[in-house]
Amino acid sequence: MFSSSQRVFPASRPRRNRKDDFTRRMVRENRLTTDNLIYPVFVIEGENARESVPSMPGVERLTIDLLVEEAYELVRLGIPAVALFPVTPPEIKNLDGSAAWDRDGLAQRAVRAIKQACPDLGVITDVALDPFTTHGQDGIIDDEGYVLNDITVEALVRQALSHADAGADMVAPSDMMDGRVGAIRQALEESGHHNTRILAYSAKYASSYYGPFRDAVGSAANLGKGNKATYQMDPANSDEALHEVAIDLSEGADMVMIKPGMPYLDIVYRVKHELQVPTFVYQVSGEYAMHMAAAQNGWLDGDAVMMESLLCLRRAGADAILTYFAKRAAQLLRSDPR
Repeated sequence: MFSSSQRVFPASRPRRNRKDDFTRRMVRENRLTTDNLIYPVFVIEGENARESVPSMPGVERLTIDLLVEEAYELVRLGIPAVALFPVTPPEIKNLDGSAAWDRDGLAQRAVRAIKQACPDLGVITDVALDPFTTHGQDGIIDDEGYVLNDITVEALVRQALSHADAGADMVAPSDMMDGRVGAIRQALEESGHHNTRILAYSAKYASSYYGPFRDAVGSAANLGKGNKATYQMDPANSDEALHEVAIDLSEGADMVMIKPGMPYLDIVYRVKHELQVPTFVYQVSGEYAMHMAAAQNGWLDGDAVMMESLLCLRRAGADAILTYFAKRAAQLLRSDPR
């Protein structure tokens, strides 16, 4: 078999294929398109209101009516899906997060509104209890603060079913409880939601990059100095991620998520190339905030590093990317396809 090591200068001049734009385009190995983008959105109660997220410049929380307007814009840009995150009013949070499965809850009403206005826009809902609990953990806790697995799974099933009933196309359990994918899949099947997809956050790490997101959904103050190390993955581990992904697939996940993105490119690569399954990645709030801070200070070219970071996630194997840059990236791709 021919090896590139057999080619020597000047027979081999790799720069020849980099000389001009048309050649670079023809030999490009990976491409980023709007089809690869998912836009995370934060929804709040009220009407005709928007709130800035100070730690995420350019990101806003929107009421449902403004979120519908945003949905029309996403369709115009060709972005295929949104990931919906509700900001729960403090007065309805409690220890078990029961507002999570309220049929008329904020997330459920937002799903119905988006699907009525833009039926072809995919709607992905977050299945986890942290926006709804007074302690900020993703599940129900015992007296020592430990998150109880099995009772939490029961709550997550109720939450997922309420989303599917509202019309969600995908439910995305991001809680990292053991066995929750299988329980949700069984409940969806028994309820007739045979085509509701499960996007499993299979390799969600106990990362410090989530801080701005917790500000955005209002769970940072509830969590306080607590952490999620007893259920989210250890950043030191790689093989464990493959085991987690394999388990979720065996339980009925249709696609899997790696979170965060850029610091975990090796995990994205391993999952995609070793398991060859639909692999999504979340370019999380901390990644976005770092890029924006550097761009606003003039330290980096904001658009250039944004597009480079997204292309790198694609190169690692991501089929779809949840990113707060989705709208800006889609605008650039319309004028300059990568």
